[in-house]
Amino acid sequence: MKKIIRITTVSGSLKVLLKDQLRFMNEHYEIIGVANNSEDDQLDDVKAAEGIRTIAVSMTREITPLKDLKAVYKLYRIIKKEKPFIVHSHTPKAGTLGMLAAKLAGVPNRLHTIAGLPLLETTGNKRKLLNLVEKYTYECATLILPNSFGLNKIILEHQFCKASKLKVLGNGSSNGIDINHYSSEKVNKKEADSIKQQLNISNNDTVFIFVGRVVKDKGIHELVEAFNSISKLNPSTKLIIVGPREEHLDPIDPHIDEIIRRNKNIHTVGLQWDIRPYVYISDIFVFPSYREGFPNVILQANSMGKPCIVTNINGSNELITHNYNGLIVPPKDLTSLKKAMLYLLSNPSKTLELASNCRENIVKNYKREFIWDEILKLYKSLE
Repeated sequence: MKKIIRITTVSGSLKVLLKDQLRFMNEHYEIIGVANNSEDDQLDDVKAAEGIRTIAVSMTREITPLKDLKAVYKLYRIIKKEKPFIVHSHTPKAGTLGMLAAKLAGVPNRLHTIAGLPLLETTGNKRKLLNLVEKYTYECATLILPNSFGLNKIILEHQFCKASKLKVLGNGSSNGIDINHYSSEKVNKKEADSIKQQLNISNNDTVFIFVGRVVKDKGIHELVEAFNSISKLNPSTKLIIVGPREEHLDPIDPHIDEIIRRNKNIHTVGLQWDIRPYVYISDIFVFPSYREGFPNVILQANSMGKPCIVTNINGSNELITHNYNGLIVPPKDLTSLKKAMLYLLSNPSKTLELASNCRENIVKNYKREFIWDEILKLYKSLE
């Protein structure tokens, strides 16, 4: 059976971003997962859940030249030993290191999926360096797979590679969505009620929710400031923030932390492996990100029938149609975000109208089986 190596920087990406896809592909090819193992042994979780072989390679998300060279060498040795006919990488650092190692090892098909461009929020000399690294990654790859049409456009605008090297699979997304899992009908209602009690949420409250990394470029500053202002006028509103912080990469400002600490209607619950009960008890999903690839959290929220307020950026504006399944506002615009949140808060009938369109769009266009089949077709075409 032909081998395919799938590489991500951290094992959590294999576990979450590619959940169940690796098992599906393993029925057609021998799939080997490669990533940096975490302290909580998520690589072992991937091995057990997906039924694939996994190999740990130490990789960092920061710029660490010496460690990066060591990682390239280790990846090169693994690839030479395994002799895959495809190496397929995800996440920025794994893409750079994996594509270089695969090229040096003579792998004929080197695929890299782009699910976002962190460099877009970087400036100065660091931006120039990241631009060079991005171009070099694309040069080492034989095919670049942006997971949204908006990303495809941005890549061409920045001249990272030629159009002939780009391909968007299906309607976008890296893994689609499990519409049966992300369904309000599948939520444990007792667990959801328990969470409502813990967070002091009543049936009369309007609940906004954010899910994602709690960092600046996800629009946390604007979201917290907008909600803080709204909740002073409307005490029966709540905000749930679900997701991990990244203090070493993109920490939020101290004054935002102070607002979160002081406002008793803002609940931060950290990383949750199952976000469904939190989405279920909420009314409106808010995702004011500055940059995205193709955000899974919007897929998940819409699949559970929750309308979304999102920013007018690639990915988000491909999933949300203004006034159909959510509202679109300009990025980094506190006033517009607050206005949209107040609009849905004041017009519950409009919120219900938007909610009624959410799941149908996801079921029609983004079921994970559809995305998997598109990826499998690509792999088969390369044999």
